[in-house]
Amino acid sequence: MFDFLKRKNQTASPTPDSQEQPAGFFSRLKQGLAKTRAKLTTGMANLFLGKKELDADLIDQIEMQLLTADVGVETTTQLIQTLTQKLARKELSDAQAAFECLQAEMKQILQPCEVPLQMNSIKPYVVLVVGINGSGKTTTIGKLAHYFQQAQKSVMLAAGDTFRAAAIEQLQIWGERNHLPVIAQQPGADTAAVIYDAMEAAKARGMEVLIADTAGRLHTQSNLMAELQKVKRVLAKIDPTAPHETLIVLDATLGQNALNQVKQFHEAIGVTGIALTKLDGTAKGGIIFAIAKATQLPIRFIGVGEGIDDLRPFQANEFVDALFGEI
Repeated sequence: MFDFLKRKNQTASPTPDSQEQPAGFFSRLKQGLAKTRAKLTTGMANLFLGKKELDADLIDQIEMQLLTADVGVETTTQLIQTLTQKLARKELSDAQAAFECLQAEMKQILQPCEVPLQMNSIKPYVVLVVGINGSGKTTTIGKLAHYFQQAQKSVMLAAGDTFRAAAIEQLQIWGERNHLPVIAQQPGADTAAVIYDAMEAAKARGMEVLIADTAGRLHTQSNLMAELQKVKRVLAKIDPTAPHETLIVLDATLGQNALNQVKQFHEAIGVTGIALTKLDGTAKGGIIFAIAKATQLPIRFIGVGEGIDDLRPFQANEFVDALFGEI
């Protein structure tokens, strides 16, 4: 195997509130990206076996490998153009240099989206969580609540997904597990009313963070998008700056469809951050590059497992190092 697949991995600095050594999560990140790495990195390594020189044919094969990993047409085109130009200028001496160049370029695509969630002094800091059915919204909320608790923040949950009775119960279970108050009403209640009540309660109790669940909806359902707009208007009556974060939860297994979702949600309600979940269950993890390139929106969190600590702040260099780490 080539040297570039054997080099030592370097991890990014841990977040201030991290309770574990960074190497521990880096190892889980590598494991979580195993399917995408097998599709992308192993495939490229096989291309390079026995090849010392970089030529146009090899670049064409790299292009196909990127596309099959759901890196996306626009992002792949940019990467291939860079390699082609460097090849023409004789800046790449061999296949290993091309591989290292590719990683550096991929890091540059992701780095503008590495914007950690920074809470201001407003109480409560309201995080409105949106997304389609099945994206993992409610589970992500439970993990997000745990993350904030680890940062010594007081947290309240709002069961705004009143369409699905199981969602209310699921959120209440998360509340019990994490010892958090949950504001909920009966199934079918008005979502905006539930979240309004929750914000009033959070203010009265001096809570630092309010995380509000919402019903899953397809990005094409304009009437349901209008409901989210209503939620934002109702929150603004209490605090004109709320919600302070509108976080969309995206299912990485959906590949390019996840990109369509974030574009439509952003156009309708103004997304301020992304949580990309289920990276451990897909070979389409390359979609993160397509999302970063097309939207430039902050990728706040990534999910690489079912454990409560497997939702972590996104770090661009760490992600690419894990993706291209030793196989």
